[in-house]
Amino acid sequence: MNTKTATLTRRMALGALVGASLLTALPAMAIGRLTDVRIVNRDSGEVLRMYRHKGDVWVAGEPGARYAVELQNASRGRLLNVVSVDGVNVISGETASFNQAGYVLTPGQRYDVSGWRKSSREIAAFEFTSLPRSYAARTGRPDDVGVIGVAVFRERAPYRQPVPEIGPYGRSAPAPETQGKSSMQGKSHRSEPGQELGTGHGDRERDRVGETEFERRNDRPDEIVRIRYDSRENLMAMGIIPTYQRPSRDREPSAFPAARPRYVPDPY
Repeated sequence: MNTKTATLTRRMALGALVGASLLTALPAMAIGRLTDVRIVNRDSGEVLRMYRHKGDVWVAGEPGARYAVELQNASRGRLLNVVSVDGVNVISGETASFNQAGYVLTPGQRYDVSGWRKSSREIAAFEFTSLPRSYAARTGRPDDVGVIGVAVFRERAPYRQPVPEIGPYGRSAPAPETQGKSSMQGKSHRSEPGQELGTGHGDRERDRVGETEFERRNDRPDEIVRIRYDSRENLMAMGIIPTYQRPSRDREPSAFPAARPRYVPDPY
């Protein structure tokens, strides 16, 4: 069944997860086939390193830090990206499902999903906080805290209408959701120790968007990305981040430690 959906446009979208090797960091610090996805600490500008562990991809969040889900369209066509944080749609605030509003990105477009959308002009910033203070927990939905998801949809046909004027930010705005009951993802699996971090409802920030139309090629996503997160301490306790500590040094390091003048020594 064809469904036309007016949706939001910000920077770019996520892609699908791949397999699982224990304690392996992803060199590019991004995942996705149709859309590249990164998690960025907005306070430090650092792109968070990703770790694969038992089939999941993890990042370590810093309590109190603002963060963004950086999306970039790596395909040749427009993509609709339905984004969820802690099992909640970041545009509507509803429990996340595939058929809800999302962000439309043109080929090569890049955008930071930086908060919960409050209007076509404002967001409430994403920030790492304790689980009880997370937006999901405060709205009675704590079961999926600790996971970021993106469902990526290709467009059915090339968009032929002129793109509406959306202001100086080059972004679009939230649109009415379409009908459907598909769940974006299952319950997040719990490991010991218990989940420590969630995503809070932070300060209001200006983030202007506009509306556009998008017809999905399929009812099911062409790609799904899932990234889990928790505190560094918890990830170390679960064996996701190695606990190796560099030994202390008893001297200053040398750039060329073997460059001291030498001749052939006498045999013992």
